Amino acid sequence: MADTDKVFSLDKLVSVYIKLRDQKAELAAQFAAQEEDLDKKLKVIQTALLDHCKESGSESVRTASGTFFRSVRKKFWTGDWDSMNKFILEHDALGLLEKRIHQTNMRTFLEDNPTLLPPGLNVDSEYTITVRRK
Repeated sequence: MADTDKVFSLDKLVSVYIKLRDQKAELAAQFAAQEEDLDKKLKVIQTALLDHCKESGSESVRTASGTFFRSVRKKFWTGDWDSMNKFILEHDALGLLEKRIHQTNMRTFLEDNPTLLPPGLNVDSEYTITVRRK
């Protein structure tokens, strides 16, 4: 293969890659818009079903089409991480945190401390390609 053929084929690959990425982004945007519309409709129905449960004092209702249940969903968060971290350490309650590693912070830590490797740490590296427009 001549060098000019190779350059042309690489240019073609980049061109097709960009077109496919654009098509994917367009489909994702269309899906997101449709999903948002469906979520709004579902929210209206959920509100009506919750109102029914509240008014009737029901926790569940069986219909010919299916059964719906009312339940309480709780979410927890903090606006004061320093105090939360202190509390967790004071009460040996590390289970209150999720078990995952902050990727950027770990990368920075390892770069700053190349001789320190936390026990049990696994690392997976792979080459990736980034394509930019002209």
